[in-house]
Amino acid sequence: MKLFDELKWRGLIKDMTSPELEEKLNEGGMTFYIGTDPTGDSLHLGHLSSFLISKRLKEGGHHPILLIGGATGRIGDPKPNAEREMKSIEEIEHNIDCLTAQVKKIFGFEVVNNYDWTKDLTTIDFLRDYGKYFNVNYMLDKDIIRRRLETGITFTEFSYMLLQAMDFYHLYETKGCTMQVAGSDQWGNITAGVDLIRKKTGKEAYAFTMPLVTDKSGNKFGKSEGNALWLDAKKTSPYTMYQFLLNVEDEMVIDYLKIFTFLTKEEIEELAKDHAENPHLRNAHKALAREVVKFLHGEEGLNQALKITDTLFGGDIRNLSIDEMKDGLKDAPHIEIEDQMNLVDVVCAAGIAKSKREARDLINGNSIAVNGEKVKDINFTVEKKDAFNEELCILKKGKKNWFVCCFK
Repeated sequence: MKLFDELKWRGLIKDMTSPELEEKLNEGGMTFYIGTDPTGDSLHLGHLSSFLISKRLKEGGHHPILLIGGATGRIGDPKPNAEREMKSIEEIEHNIDCLTAQVKKIFGFEVVNNYDWTKDLTTIDFLRDYGKYFNVNYMLDKDIIRRRLETGITFTEFSYMLLQAMDFYHLYETKGCTMQVAGSDQWGNITAGVDLIRKKTGKEAYAFTMPLVTDKSGNKFGKSEGNALWLDAKKTSPYTMYQFLLNVEDEMVIDYLKIFTFLTKEEIEELAKDHAENPHLRNAHKALAREVVKFLHGEEGLNQALKITDTLFGGDIRNLSIDEMKDGLKDAPHIEIEDQMNLVDVVCAAGIAKSKREARDLINGNSIAVNGEKVKDINFTVEKKDAFNEELCILKKGKKNWFVCCFK
């Protein structure tokens, strides 16, 4: 399958600036860039599709550049409904350092910072060399600007389009970059760059956008939606990422396999067939979780995620390290206790039972395990000295209902 056909099959192309881009994508040899502003100190799952498409293009013979917006991040692009909160220069610089290291580690891309060619540009030179090429009516017609006109838009936000266009022109001139790739919400900004290059050089540049990745309700994956899943293992552990992907909506899992994995068309079609016939086995979900976690965190991260998963769904909690326990059980009910407490009281305090009588029945019925061992003694005492690392005591009711006692 040719590169363009594969990108279309995976649902990764929404709009293109020119029909001839199809042939150019198939031929290879283009230098292209994708950009992100340093709004956080890590990329998140919403970014991953953009970076994976860049890897696909690289494997197709193209050369990727990642632009981190040290300049554009200082002002912020227009949001659909409000102006972005300005971040401090110190935070922006910290985020740039973190993103640069992260992208080089995961993807190995060349990284540039648009602050490098923007910081010495005077206002007069900016207006003379770039502002003169933009008709205000042209800018007002861009979707992201038009949507903000009723509520109001600042000159700072209005100028963002010119800065992004200037980036494309600069990379065109200095690195032979002839294509920009972005999410569909950036269409107005990237076409402005194509137009600027044409007006200043008389030559053609290209761009295409990808559909934003959403759930079945249309909510996108990203930190602005409050459901951020970070690519940094310290912010979102491999286990947390694995569990999220393992539990994505059934209706979306095949689409996500196309977007987020490098499984072949034949492999994904086989998973789609299995998913339709045996949805309860969740093989498509397992493949999605496995492939993404392995790509981001390697075999070690995947093995850790599987170890915690297997333990919490039928294994022995004692096989986990204290950090793995905290990771796997962070969403379980937690209670704080002093140095010791009777198990009946602990069971009630944790909400496992509604009354002491019910708690005693559960204990007598062999339904409660403490630190991996069944307890049938209603006089049993939960003590700090017996806790894991003298920090956590883990209770389990039945096969998979977990509760955590934290010692003060």
